[in-house]
Amino acid sequence: MNPTELRADVPALQDDVYLNFGAHGPSPRYVVDAADEFVQRHEYHSPVRDDPYETAFDAFDRTRETVASFVGAEPDEIALTESTTGGINALANAIDWQPGDVVVRTDVEHPAGILPWQRLEREGVEVRVVETAAGRVDRDAFADAVADARLACFSAVTWTHGTRLPVADLVDLAHDAGALALVDAVQVPGQLSMDVGEWGADAVAAAGHKWLLGLWGGGFLYVDREVAEGLEPRAVGYRSVETPTADPFEYAAGARRFEVGSANPAPHVALGEAVNAIDEVGLGRIEDRIHRLASRLVDGVPADRVLSPSTPESGLVTIDVDDPAATVERLAADDIVVRDLPWPNAVRASVHAVNTEGDVDRLLDGLTPEF
Repeated sequence: MNPTELRADVPALQDDVYLNFGAHGPSPRYVVDAADEFVQRHEYHSPVRDDPYETAFDAFDRTRETVASFVGAEPDEIALTESTTGGINALANAIDWQPGDVVVRTDVEHPAGILPWQRLEREGVEVRVVETAAGRVDRDAFADAVADARLACFSAVTWTHGTRLPVADLVDLAHDAGALALVDAVQVPGQLSMDVGEWGADAVAAAGHKWLLGLWGGGFLYVDREVAEGLEPRAVGYRSVETPTADPFEYAAGARRFEVGSANPAPHVALGEAVNAIDEVGLGRIEDRIHRLASRLVDGVPADRVLSPSTPESGLVTIDVDDPAATVERLAADDIVVRDLPWPNAVRASVHAVNTEGDVDRLLDGLTPEF
């Protein structure tokens, strides 16, 4: 399968120019069908012909294996979550925080990587914010901030500028200081290659409803096997433990301790299907096409209006306009879908491999009045 064939399988891409994959990636028919077929089997057949719990657990196990292979992990290092936000919160809530503990984040984190730490501030945890410049992190400033920190949380690809942060380097700096490293990777899977082993992070949170073109509710959390053994999630259910009826209970091995109870398997069935589709197209081909199309967009915008790198590092391209909300509304009236950002005050286009040169050119034509 190639990107053009993948595009043809996505109903939402047949008429409008859709350039908002950094927020939501519309799904191919077979991804939605996989979820629908599972629900029907689970509700119509499993209760009388099988066991609905076994059917669900088998589905979870298959997706866990698929995701693990996709990101370079072992299956027991993957927890299936609802979202990136859910994964970050699960990790945050599994640490025995003490007043005076320090969390470090950057100033370009998504609310998913801000709000959990703001809550901990109310309990006496100090949150240090590393300032960035044009989506870049100064390594020395980061090293100073994490010197006595307990955890550092940062994005692999910034949602504000589309820049790639030096994940492995920042992880090393955190580890040198004795801090855990938690990566928000939601803008990576489906558009860029991802190997958690190469990053070396203790935990990585992501989801499948953006560049992977999966459904809402299909998130995942990688946790290093050894790190997981030292974490005690506060939310506990029969999927979190080895034997639900044991007293005292024992947490499940690895990342499975972050799963809780009777979650709907359908979004994770869809996640597995979406990963297989992206694998079939090939991440190398996807990366090359995204770079080519994003470069076409950047080259068509006045240089002083491009807030992302002049040589795109991802499909996220942020453009300075006078009134971002009004621009988004005007483009939507012409069937061109982008979004405005709260910071920087700009519009952001998210260019996927399923887009075309014609999509990019229509956006450029629509932006012409802004320049």
